[in-house]
Amino acid sequence: MVPIEFLRQFRIFEYAIFDFAAALLGIFLLSPLLSRLFRKIRIDIPKKNWLFLTIPISIPVHVLVGNLTPMTRDFINLSDNYILKLLIIVLLFFGIKGIKIIKK
Repeated sequence: MVPIEFLRQFRIFEYAIFDFAAALLGIFLLSPLLSRLFRKIRIDIPKKNWLFLTIPISIPVHVLVGNLTPMTRDFINLSDNYILKLLIIVLLFFGIKGIKIIKK
């Protein structure tokens, strides 16, 4: 078995725990750079907000690149998975909550 397949076999419902951990670790490592880049265009996004925004940002990115993961598919499905939709909206709310526009 390929190591990545072994890591992706551990799941919560149908979502791979490894995918969440990799996404959160990636954003955690990139958040200082992303926050610095956004400060240059006068938008202050705290590093913790990037963690809240990880999953809500991943949905449109997966749609744009044409990679429909189970979570993306479930979020787009209009007739089911309301708890997932609510969770993503709550994460989006907390992610946007701390963003500030820097005035000169």
